[in-house]
Amino acid sequence: MWNSNVNGARALVRGLLLATGLAGLLWAAAAIPSFSEMALVGDAVARIIVDDRFKPGALADTLARIKTERGIGPSQPELLRARALIQLRLAEEAMARQSSEEADRRIAVALQDVRSAIADEPGDSFLWLMLYSVETNRSGFDPQYIRYLGQSYVAGPHEGWISLRRNRLALGVFEMLDEKNRLAAILEFEEMVDADFIENAALNMIGVGWKHREQLLAALGKADIVSRQSLNKRLAADGIKLPIPGIPLDERPWR
Repeated sequence: MWNSNVNGARALVRGLLLATGLAGLLWAAAAIPSFSEMALVGDAVARIIVDDRFKPGALADTLARIKTERGIGPSQPELLRARALIQLRLAEEAMARQSSEEADRRIAVALQDVRSAIADEPGDSFLWLMLYSVETNRSGFDPQYIRYLGQSYVAGPHEGWISLRRNRLALGVFEMLDEKNRLAAILEFEEMVDADFIENAALNMIGVGWKHREQLLAALGKADIVSRQSLNKRLAADGIKLPIPGIPLDERPWR
């Protein structure tokens, strides 16, 4: 009798373990594709942030994958953000092709998604930056849009790759910024040099930031000396000699 009970208990345990194992396998079968999809989406978002190029149709395919996910909302903020950023990139590409009808449609959809994503995650500095960029490209410069740029600085003042795009935009409207955001843009430029984003910093300096070069240069005193030397060499390659703090100004004409 005792053996019978033991065998029955063992059979019950084996049955439970088998059921648990099958449930785990079923979950894995469902979850692994989902993890794979998220990896794909995450890669696309990372490449959008650094302004990377995509093969034709790649982003549209990724967007279609996201749209198959159900219940995108506060419970899935990463998908909401990804959808917004991909919509924005597709809108930018449509504007570049000068397809006004398609661009207008995509921009309207993108802005709606961006606003939804910001409402869910108001601390996302890149979304605020993109809201500023798209509104300005669509409607032309309007002082009311500067608050989006300012909010990007509030949400993430020291965010490496984001600064590469944001600093250019901020210097482009530098005279329209309030004192707080001017200081944020200047500090951001110094951090770009310190982090060895020399090419971007140089292009900002000789481009949209040229009128404000004295303020930008004055902020470089705390940047790494090697980085300052690199910036000096990069500018000199274009025949530009500027007084960078701590770097002797070479006046020789043949240099």
